Amino acid sequence: MQRKERLNHMVAAIVENGSLDVSTLASEFAVSPATIRRDLDVLEKQRLVSRTHGGASTHTAFNDVPLNYKTAQELPEKRRIARQALTYLDGARVIGMTGGTTAWDFSQLLLDKTALTIVTNAINIATNLVSNPGLRVFAAGGEVRSSSQETIGPSAESFLSSYNIDVAFIGVDGVSAADGCTNYDPIGARANSALIRRAKMSVVLADATKIERVALAQVCPMSAVDVLITDERAPQEAVDRIRHEGCRVICV
Repeated sequence: MQRKERLNHMVAAIVENGSLDVSTLASEFAVSPATIRRDLDVLEKQRLVSRTHGGASTHTAFNDVPLNYKTAQELPEKRRIARQALTYLDGARVIGMTGGTTAWDFSQLLLDKTALTIVTNAINIATNLVSNPGLRVFAAGGEVRSSSQETIGPSAESFLSSYNIDVAFIGVDGVSAADGCTNYDPIGARANSALIRRAKMSVVLADATKIERVALAQVCPMSAVDVLITDERAPQEAVDRIRHEGCRVICV
């Protein structure tokens, strides 16, 4: 495993577990403790983990992992979720999209579509989709959130609130029946919430690692979500609780 790939997986493992010690990481990645310590020094300088005595941990301020680290994680599941999301395009003329890795995979499937308008605050998605002349793309301005390449803040929220959306496809950092959909960035959460409020239907795209995770700021309660598309690893009890809130859950 190359170092870049190891760092990607190491960040994901620490975020998933909350904290891990050097010996556990050395065993998991089959490298020496000295190598792990050097890797953790790199990740701490990038503000992705917080060093502890004998290991590393995450906390709310560090959990907003940059997009390039997220992209390498859960690839087959995210692509299945993206393909399933296509079934909700039928009859839609205007769709809204937030950023995120699963939303990016979904946007790749739109490159051969026509007669569709996309409203988004994700700079990378907008830039990708304008290569298709059959699509109309409207991109929100505002401060660019480097970790997700989304625009956030009052300008983005006002922009997203000004369109009538048939279906909104939303990426989030956490999903639970009790706390709803959540994001690590409170300002980004407000932008996502603005898009959901303008949509006739909201579809949340979240792989199983997001289920039962609660991030800092609520985007919306589960009652505001029409459909959650996740993967088959999602805990059945958690899925049942979410369905009890009136949200349709599809596991692929």
